[in-house]
Amino acid sequence: MAEQEIVHVAIAPPDTLDADLVGKVATIVNKGIYDTRLLLTGGFPKIVAHCQSLQAAESITQSLRDVGLVAIVCRDTELRKRSQIFSAHTLEFGTGEVLFRDKNGQVVRKRASDVFLILRGRRQTQIETEVTTTKMKFSLGATALMGGIPIWRRVRDKNRDVSFETEFFARLYDWKPTEPCVEILQHAINYSFVGEQMAVSSLTNFNTVVEKLKGVFPQAAFDNSLEKTLQTAVPSTSVQEKLEIDCKLIYLCRLAAHGLSTFK
Repeated sequence: MAEQEIVHVAIAPPDTLDADLVGKVATIVNKGIYDTRLLLTGGFPKIVAHCQSLQAAESITQSLRDVGLVAIVCRDTELRKRSQIFSAHTLEFGTGEVLFRDKNGQVVRKRASDVFLILRGRRQTQIETEVTTTKMKFSLGATALMGGIPIWRRVRDKNRDVSFETEFFARLYDWKPTEPCVEILQHAINYSFVGEQMAVSSLTNFNTVVEKLKGVFPQAAFDNSLEKTLQTAVPSTSVQEKLEIDCKLIYLCRLAAHGLSTFK
């Protein structure tokens, strides 16, 4: 018998939160008042229910919409599927449009009316480096052979040092979920196109680029809620998967708030 796929229900945070709304949502999702309040607070969407069928998920979603919330249904496989991403290496700003080029020279053109959402956030990348240290170690065997004269030998130890690098990113999402998003990473962009505005700090340059993008795409919504800690309720295997899930939930809830389809 085939295993049933989990279907998630997610909600966008409400503009205002009161005890009456918390109570209604708690009843709908069958959770306690305290846990429900936590789900309704914060600046980005959260999973509020995990269902065994699409019908059950849609029923909960409709009830949440009836009390004024933006709610979506998302299949587990769809939520975990990696988004189509175009990784930009350099940008060219034109009149009402931007050309994004990757390291291979491929180009994606985005006009002013193409971009629905500019999502800014930060991520942590785990960096592993091999560290070799040398120390002196007492050799009992050699000392015995030398008649008790203490013998010391140099010993090299190899260890892995783990560190974390924080990096800001920006993603530009289209009005249609079928279109790939364009991603800009703080440490992966050649900022020479910034010209006289180019600074020594990559973060300063990154901020400059994001502001320029907001100017070219004034109709696009701007969301920087992922500069905070990621808190997805879906079990994941890595920090990167959590990030992908949260990015997707924000995008899909934004689409739903505009009455647009969230299904590919």
